[in-house]
Amino acid sequence: MYIENFNDSFYMERAIKLAKKGIGHTKTNPLVGCVIVKDEEIIGEGAHLKFGENHAEVNAIEDAKSRGEDLNGATLYVNLEPCSHFGKTPPCANRIVKEGIKRVVIGTSDPFPKVSGGGIKILEDAGISITEGVCEEECLNLNESFFAYVKNNRPFVVLKSGMSLDGKIATESGESKWITSEFSRAYSHELRGRLDAIMVGIGTVLADDPTLNVRHGKYRVNPIRIVTDSKLRIPLDAKLLSEDLESLAIIATTKNCDRNKLEKLKEMKNVEVLICHEKNNKVDLLDLMEKLKDYNISSILLEGGRTLNAEMLKNNLVDKFYIFMAPILLGSKGIPAIGDLEIDALKDAIKIKDMKCEKLFDDILVTGRCDWNFYGNNRRSWKTGWH
Repeated sequence: MYIENFNDSFYMERAIKLAKKGIGHTKTNPLVGCVIVKDEEIIGEGAHLKFGENHAEVNAIEDAKSRGEDLNGATLYVNLEPCSHFGKTPPCANRIVKEGIKRVVIGTSDPFPKVSGGGIKILEDAGISITEGVCEEECLNLNESFFAYVKNNRPFVVLKSGMSLDGKIATESGESKWITSEFSRAYSHELRGRLDAIMVGIGTVLADDPTLNVRHGKYRVNPIRIVTDSKLRIPLDAKLLSEDLESLAIIATTKNCDRNKLEKLKEMKNVEVLICHEKNNKVDLLDLMEKLKDYNISSILLEGGRTLNAEMLKNNLVDKFYIFMAPILLGSKGIPAIGDLEIDALKDAIKIKDMKCEKLFDDILVTGRCDWNFYGNNRRSWKTGWH
């Protein structure tokens, strides 16, 4: 069992901070930062900054070498187990061995099957001292979407909703701008910048004509935009189809869609149409999740209306909630955030765990997780929230 060491924690926290530089850019890869220390001084550091490019350990090694440092006998800190396989880049574990590093401190093991202990074995076989579990909780939180993506073989889905205190997202007439505060909406844009994609249903598109881009916050990477639209009712002049938006728009439909509109959408820049299986006259969401694997999407921010939110929940496809609640009441005629879940008994209610409440000026932010037991044995106790 690892006993906390102040110096180890200090350098690991630095590695975690570096890892966050990759937010919004690593796609299905994890966020990883690395610090190399010798004689109690940092001689090199790096992060995995973009999908397909050098991993954090290699960038840290190259940083140290660019400074003329000798890595022989140094200690390397990394928040995730070094990789041991050839992917888009060579194995980091082999490079660490080659450089003569004597000790490696790891935040958490890598659940990816091609690594999963393989990196640690390479290091140990080379006589390198290994310390695991340093700042483990923080390291798990940092890559919660990656761990869920690997375990469930589908994107990590965060349901985000802004609502009244009695759970309504709009008045009976459909008016929804704005229920929550400007601060809550800015927070929502930061969430958009952290995740790979944003997903809505055609009802939201027809009612609000959203752009689904990032306009506030420090992460200004526009996510992939996903719309479920079984009949292709989306207007061709919808804002989210604008050529000015750099990211891809994916329209998920079925074989019973408007064929004329299908051909027109195929001709549009940065727009792709996915023909999915049909289920109850709607897009089969499980089939959609399967097809999204081809787009390297590891995380989705679900900003759906009541119908899409309910369908995602009924298919066990929601992992986490971000609920922004405003101090107003809209009554029974208001439109609810979640539609019919077909639950008749309390024992069948969807259980929420790890709930946390935070005051955001006049609003309240509630976060929590659906109790699908996503993380298996790779965690001890899990805290909510991105940091």
